[in-house]
Order: sequence, then structure tokens, then C-alpha cells
Amino acid sequence: MAVVRGSCHCGNVRIEVPDPPTWVADCNCSLCRRLAWRVAYFPPEQVQISGETTAYIWGDRMIGIHHCPVCGCGTHWESLGEDFGKMGVNARLLDDFDESTIEVRKFNNADN
Repeated sequence: MAVVRGSCHCGNVRIEVPDPPTWVADCNCSLCRRLAWRVAYFPPEQVQISGETTAYIWGDRMIGIHHCPVCGCGTHWESLGEDFGKMGVNARLLDDFDESTIEVRKFNNADN
């Protein structure tokens, strides 16, 4: 494993994932479109988030979308009960992330 680290802008929230993402999602839902996230998916037990985050919960209330309360960077999303077997990490916060070097998959969730 090649551990990859990252953080929000101010460094309050730190992220660690086991490997660089091989692809990221470009979701067009109302929230992701506004936040401009590129989401990488990992099993929750393989992701380490340290520092305080605040969750935004909306719509069907199935996930909490977390951000740093200091600088506002969106950091990750987590399931709110149902086990999806994955969580999303904002890949743009990972050190040395370069989306031009990996596949960007378009997710059509515009109704959300």
C-alpha cells in the first residue's frame, strides 16, 4: 500500500487513504456541482479522518457531507446508518492529486 495523505486548506482536518484513487466521480447532483468535488471511494475502515468536521445532511438523509468548520473545505461523506460499503473522499484535498492523470467518471445524479 502507498498511503496517501491530504488535508483541508487550514490543516484542521487531515485525511489518510490506503492508495491513490484510480478514478474519481464527477457528480452533477445539485450539491457536488456547486462544491466542484471529485470523489474517490474507499471502504470506510480504510479511511482515517482526523480533526473536527461538521456534517451537512439533506435530501433522503442517507449521508452526511462533511466539511471543515474553520476553512469550509468539503472533506468527505459518510453513510448515516445503511452500510454502503464505501465512503467518499474529496480527492482534490489529497496531496499531489492530479485529475488529468486518472479516469474521471461522470455520474448523472442531476435530479438530486
